Amino acid sequence: TDVVIPSDMSTLDLRQLWHMDAPKMWKSCELESRELLSICLKRIKGMNKVKLIDASFIWTEPHSKRLKVKITVQKEVYTGVLLQQNVVVEIVLKNFQCPNCHEVAAKQEWLVVVQCRQRAENKRTFYLLEQLILKHKAHKRTLNVKEVPDGIDFYFANLKHATKFSAFVTSVIPSRRKAGGDRVMSQDLKNNVAKMKQAIPIEIIPLCKDDIFCLHPKQHNNLGCIGPLVVVVSVGPNLRVMDWQRMEIHDFRSEVYFRQPRYALQTIKNAIEYIVIDCHPTGLAVGQFLQAEVTLAKASDLGSNDIQVTCLSHLGAILQAGDTVLGYDLSNAVFNDNELQDWPKLVLPEVFIVKKVPPTRKKRTWKLRALIKEEEEGVYQSRLKSSRDDYEMFLNDIESDPTVRSNLNLYKDPTMWRVTEDGSVIPPAREEDREEVDPGLEEHLLDDLVLGEDYDEEPLEGDGASSDEEGK
Repeated sequence: TDVVIPSDMSTLDLRQLWHMDAPKMWKSCELESRELLSICLKRIKGMNKVKLIDASFIWTEPHSKRLKVKITVQKEVYTGVLLQQNVVVEIVLKNFQCPNCHEVAAKQEWLVVVQCRQRAENKRTFYLLEQLILKHKAHKRTLNVKEVPDGIDFYFANLKHATKFSAFVTSVIPSRRKAGGDRVMSQDLKNNVAKMKQAIPIEIIPLCKDDIFCLHPKQHNNLGCIGPLVVVVSVGPNLRVMDWQRMEIHDFRSEVYFRQPRYALQTIKNAIEYIVIDCHPTGLAVGQFLQAEVTLAKASDLGSNDIQVTCLSHLGAILQAGDTVLGYDLSNAVFNDNELQDWPKLVLPEVFIVKKVPPTRKKRTWKLRALIKEEEEGVYQSRLKSSRDDYEMFLNDIESDPTVRSNLNLYKDPTMWRVTEDGSVIPPAREEDREEVDPGLEEHLLDDLVLGEDYDEEPLEGDGASSDEEGK
């Protein structure tokens, strides 16, 4: 006959030992398995011209990189005359590297980088962004994550994944995508083909929770004539600002902000401690905030003078005499004239209360996870200490704000929660050095399970200690 079945093949590579069983699902093919036999038969030339009667493997040494398949084929050569023959086909296994793995080995793996930047004094917004990325698993396509002084870089293998990730960031954090730049890595002038690396910069609004700033006159009119001095009460898809004198809250969209960008007059790092002498609610309230007239004294002035200050605060629901609060001393602060030149008749209050100082912190019964990031070399200890302080404030915000907790994944600390033999989880016992589990917080806690798909996450202790993050 004219049918020729080769007895030696060397085109099967190790990649074929993985068999696609269903869309987006791959199965490993064991040696001498039916799946592997099916792949081998499909790669033997001439099988479509004969009838397969039987097929089986002939045993070979596993380390020989050889597969021997014995097949029995049948074909009608003349009318009513059948010819049957046994053929042994030897298949050679060769190692193969996919294009993506080849680029990784050549250290030229990434083609697009998403650069998230925020020109702010603290990193609480980045900690929030990190937890949102982990919850929605938006980082699954990243090749590497690198932490830089004013932001984070996310590296991707193609533009499609980077564009999708940048759209996610701009949808969960008030930010905007800026025009990026391209850099030519290699080019073929004859075929008019070039390989380029691209950058997608994302600028995050340089305002964080508890910052106060002065609105632009156009922003003042768009937000119902509030302010013009407002405080940031929360950061989400929009910036939520509040006028604590009129007790009004409005959402500040990022596109409205970037038309006339404004910067913080005071941040949480400028706050000083005050002691509450007296607190009288005024009756105005919005949401969880209650306006009150509060009498304060600087904690550093106690025992040296009797200077007291009276101001309006939006935290009247949680303040009482004897509490310690953090506030901005606006009467002695120095501001940039560009931020206040649009309001020459603006009278600033003497003090603005930012937040109540939480009681002495105890060990937390929960923790967060973090992205495995590659840190830059030569980081100063002062910057590391500042990051730890920012992270501790972020944890305090999670404890005090149920809205923030509902958007994040909190995990039970296995060192605090015990698992019995029947699989039930026992809450930690109350001790002096452990905090009491808040029922509203306990219902949001997840079991700290390390699954195969979470290979690019690492746990963070809930007590604010710095994590041992490792680069990929």
